[in-house]
Amino acid sequence: MNTLSSIIATLSPEEKRSFINNLKQKNKRNDTKNIQLFKLLNTSSDDKDLDIRLYGKPSKGAFHALCKRLHDNLIDFIAAKSFKSETSEEMEIFKLILASRIFFEQKQYKIALKTIKKAELKAKSYDLFSVLHEIYYTKIQYAHVDPNTPLETLIRDFKYNQKLLQQEENLNLFYANIQNKLLQNSSDISKIVRDSLNTYHISITEDLTFRSLFKILEIINQAANVARNFHSILSFVEKTYQQIESKEQLTDKHLFYHIQILYYVANSYFRNKDFVASQEYLKKMKQQMTKQREKYYRRFLPQLQLLKVLNDNYNGKAEKAITALEDFDYKQFKDQTNYILDLKLSLIVFYFQQSRCKEALRLYNELHHSDTWYTEKAGIIWVIKKNLTEILLHIELDHIDLVESRIKSFRKKHTSYLKNNNEDRVLEFLSLANNFYLNSNAIDTKVFLARIEQSLIRNSPDQEDIFAMSFYAWLKAWVLKSDLYQTTLEVVHQS
Repeated sequence: MNTLSSIIATLSPEEKRSFINNLKQKNKRNDTKNIQLFKLLNTSSDDKDLDIRLYGKPSKGAFHALCKRLHDNLIDFIAAKSFKSETSEEMEIFKLILASRIFFEQKQYKIALKTIKKAELKAKSYDLFSVLHEIYYTKIQYAHVDPNTPLETLIRDFKYNQKLLQQEENLNLFYANIQNKLLQNSSDISKIVRDSLNTYHISITEDLTFRSLFKILEIINQAANVARNFHSILSFVEKTYQQIESKEQLTDKHLFYHIQILYYVANSYFRNKDFVASQEYLKKMKQQMTKQREKYYRRFLPQLQLLKVLNDNYNGKAEKAITALEDFDYKQFKDQTNYILDLKLSLIVFYFQQSRCKEALRLYNELHHSDTWYTEKAGIIWVIKKNLTEILLHIELDHIDLVESRIKSFRKKHTSYLKNNNEDRVLEFLSLANNFYLNSNAIDTKVFLARIEQSLIRNSPDQEDIFAMSFYAWLKAWVLKSDLYQTTLEVVHQS
């Protein structure tokens, strides 16, 4: 049942309705139980004795067969939906390749060569090397019917594309290796990236294609986010973007990648507390979003807004950031759940930093889903930030019973993950916060502040992650009874 329930959970309400209609059209008998099973799995968390609930008696065999048919129908539906909505250049090129092969088989050589040539030009313009492999394979197969292109030329093109394809495969290996190292709790991101580039013979030079440079930035950004270490990767980001700038004539052709790259660069500068540079790249990002009749404007607006409000908030413009988030049309971007959740959590934190804790808690309580659901949509790091924020809110509001239960729950859920990923600092922060909350009158402020710094500050201010500094700032402000937002700005800007 877990597999079926997990698949169903990936569908939106509209897709679920569409799937039920799809089943109704397929069902040839009125007593088919597949729709009933789908609705049960969609609405009930109790998967015990489902066969009895469906058939009125134990029917394990019939129930197993029903589950398999529903599983197959779901896979077919999701695949068909994907193909139906797929309008990418890659799919269009594959259609041209298939059409050209049919023409070749029917000995319509002139139109076949014209069609395969069109596919080749399109694939080259988007650096689709795996697709080009299929194109050159077909052209070489029918080289004897093309009097205008020497076989030697086709073989040369084929081999050159093989080299580029190998380079792209090396990038996939590069990505897998970095992920594996991170799972092994390796914390030196800079060394991991450098060693992985050497291992797979990848050099950040002008020889790399635009898409390859994009992939490198994407991989480095993901690795830094997992390890919360953006300082060590900044030089790689800067070097990679220099190569992208040298390919200015290709940026419009790769507009989607270019916008995402600008976001990665802006995010790297923000996480390194260089707000001026971050905002400059956000301006460039917005400018690119207006191109091609704002083709990608809606797609990237939540990302742009997220970094804009974060920059504003940590640059002393909290009210501007809060107003922007309060006015944001969240319903318009339901398909971008992860960024919507980031925006909502940011607003909760901004309220909290302005001592508007009741408003923050009210907004927090609107997050109705389970932590499992949020982990699937936004990742475990987001869930940990969410749960920590809730604990701090209850501390500020002096909800003593809730503080105790939430801390106990947090440790039970997240201790294993945090320890396995070298994030024991989070547990130390929680212990310090709880200790001061329960014993504030008996604690020596100077001694406790020294203990906080010793436990939580492990890098120089210019190297420490901005979000880690924010949690430290809360504890410092609480101990000193100072204004939280001003203390946060002082801690962040000391770098």
